[in-house]
Amino acid sequence: QLQLVESGGGWVQPGGSLRLSCTVSGNTFEEYAMGWFRQAPGMEREGIACISASGGTTNYADSADGRFTISRDNAKNMVYLQMDSLRPEDTAVYYCAADRTVRTMCNFWPYYDYWGQGAQITVSS
Repeated sequence: QLQLVESGGGWVQPGGSLRLSCTVSGNTFEEYAMGWFRQAPGMEREGIACISASGGTTNYADSADGRFTISRDNAKNMVYLQMDSLRPEDTAVYYCAADRTVRTMCNFWPYYDYWGQGAQITVSS
């Protein structure tokens, strides 16, 4: 059983940066791939970035590639999403999620096992 709590959301001007953190409670964190998803009003939830349990594989959505960086610290049970060059269209609620899958893989399928409560990111001037 894992519990996930996001932090670091807020408001930022276009072109700015934010770092989201996800604190994971539970003693099997290192067995889970981790993903960041987001959902804007009236839109479907979309996968943005994921990282394998091993940390050796990362995948990014086209909308995030080159601007966002996912990382994890297995010693601290933490996952991070560094977001740079933010755009108004990045405004959404961002969720971290945990997926017990093959150790070297991660993807954006919707069947993650655990989800956080979400953190609002607003990008506007």
